[in-house]
Amino acid sequence: MGLFDFVRDIGHKLFGKEDDASQKIEEHIKANNPGIKDLKVDYKDGTAVLSGTAESAEAMQKAVLMAGNVQGVGEVKIEGLAVPVATVKVEYYIIQKGDTLSKIAKYYYSDANAYTKIFEANREVIKDPNLIFPGQKVRIPL
Repeated sequence: MGLFDFVRDIGHKLFGKEDDASQKIEEHIKANNPGIKDLKVDYKDGTAVLSGTAESAEAMQKAVLMAGNVQGVGEVKIEGLAVPVATVKVEYYIIQKGDTLSKIAKYYYSDANAYTKIFEANREVIKDPNLIFPGQKVRIPL
């Protein structure tokens, strides 16, 4: 697993010029501290390449989502990122028009009130459980 696809024209706007993109994405990930040591981001033509050492598979997943949910990023590659083996199964879900975290929780967990599990797993990309948007990609811990 080295490539993650995202909707390029959806997401948080962090940079104006491509020249600033690598630094802005790197700062964004570091500010939310997902657990990547020696993080380096290289951005070119819509692709963000992450390198460094992830403390856990969850840290890698969060960093990928933080980079991928930035407007202008269509792909995230992690070939340069050292990642421990995942111990928790995770699926990725792209938010659709009309979705709520409760609706997604009902689908995956058969319990709409389990939306907090999805929210907690995605705090780096979802600041408010009522503010999600179509095209945003999130982790669903199973």
